[in-house]
Amino acid sequence: MFVKLPPMAQGLYLSQKMTLSQVLAPQLQQSLALLQAPTLELKALVELELQQNPILEEIADIDADLKTTPEGEEIVSLADPAEPPREVLFDPATEKPSHSPVDDFQAEFERLVRLDQEWRDHFSQTNVPLRQKEEEEEKRQYMFDSLVAGTSLQEVLLEQVRTSDLTGEQQSIAEMIVGNIDDHGYLQATVDELAFSTNIPADKIREVLTVVQTFHPPGVAARDLRECLLLQLERASRQDSLEYRLVRDHLDAVGKHRFPDLARQLNATVAQIQEAAERISHLEPRPGRDFSNVDQQYVVPEVFVQKVGDDYGVTTNNDYVPHLRISNTYKDLMAKADSSAEVRDYIREKIRAGKFLIKSLHQRQQTIIKIAQEIVSRQRGFMDHGIAFLKPMTMLQVAEVVGVHETTVSRAVSGKYIETPQGVYEMKFFFSAGVKMADGSGVSNTSIKDIVVDLVKQEDTRKPLSDEEIVKLLGAKGIHIARRTVAKYRSELNILPSNLRRVY
Repeated sequence: MFVKLPPMAQGLYLSQKMTLSQVLAPQLQQSLALLQAPTLELKALVELELQQNPILEEIADIDADLKTTPEGEEIVSLADPAEPPREVLFDPATEKPSHSPVDDFQAEFERLVRLDQEWRDHFSQTNVPLRQKEEEEEKRQYMFDSLVAGTSLQEVLLEQVRTSDLTGEQQSIAEMIVGNIDDHGYLQATVDELAFSTNIPADKIREVLTVVQTFHPPGVAARDLRECLLLQLERASRQDSLEYRLVRDHLDAVGKHRFPDLARQLNATVAQIQEAAERISHLEPRPGRDFSNVDQQYVVPEVFVQKVGDDYGVTTNNDYVPHLRISNTYKDLMAKADSSAEVRDYIREKIRAGKFLIKSLHQRQQTIIKIAQEIVSRQRGFMDHGIAFLKPMTMLQVAEVVGVHETTVSRAVSGKYIETPQGVYEMKFFFSAGVKMADGSGVSNTSIKDIVVDLVKQEDTRKPLSDEEIVKLLGAKGIHIARRTVAKYRSELNILPSNLRRVY
């Protein structure tokens, strides 16, 4: 007997399938987030946790607090991430359930007190953080105090609109034009498009656009590169110059360095064309560059490397890492006999979360400084002499020494910077593949790129080095790579091909 299903039920069926997925516990997610967060972001994450967990308190001055805090107060400091005398890493299996008796809770507090005292003794005896000189600290603070908010290109143009001789109607049109100028200084709409969208006659828009194009910076409100360069040359009264003719009629050929062809077409010498092209190269292709904040990135080094005698000392930047403690007020509240079971459970859960946060911060600092110490140990040549002595190094190699997984190293160095005697570098900079040299040693790809840059700088500009010639020069240094690899490195370094680097 067959039963016909109604139309709505047709196509519906039951099925089973097995899938394997990994679900991270909230505490583990928090620990990974703390490890991956750069210093400033870490501070924001901890401040958010402080707002949500009343058990936690932040210590403003850890040094003063260690001197004045009465005996028995539970403090966990991040003054230094060196290994403590005992294991402090968090293990969920050792945590007591929320219905543990009060005696177990008091034992947890006793353990915190002992841990605090051990940390204090350890800090007072070993691994004193390296401090910068007072004069250097003053210069650094002066630099930060001198930072001011930048002015956008649109704000500069609108101010010029307000101080111009334009009428009220023209000022409205000018403001509309400024609103369509991007951060590079180019007008992103045609006059016809502006006229269609605003119902303003195109002649009026062109008239105002001509005025806006006289504003500072030179070349602003241009619709393409050719117009941008011509506006700058007109501002300098160079309409009769050779470079003006080159930009107006032969800009593509100039970009391809076809100087001999241009010389024949314009009845000039190759040297004259080349000199005019050199003057064109000094013009600004992006007038809004000086007002752009895109490239202004201020970073805070996570680790400091300073030379101490014949060795290098590695310390973490603790100025921005919050110093936390568990408030004694809630211990007293737990000790009160009239506290309800609900209150005890709430405080117990918050203290457990606070302990995990503190331990996660300790583990973060320990992991980062161990990785930094291994980087310094493997890259001693870089610390002494610079990029040319950078050795190939992988995250797996560092992970095996530190005793963590490769992905942990990746998270720990993500977005973090290290201040070295050679300058401030992203920690990921030190991880790169390499090639084996003739003597059996290794050289990193970054070092090879640095050598390529030096070879190009020293070349004869009348007969620049081809990729094949660079391969031969590298081979003479014991570095054997393919020509296409040199072409790839040259492209990444924004170095032009040899035919475009030639100077006649």
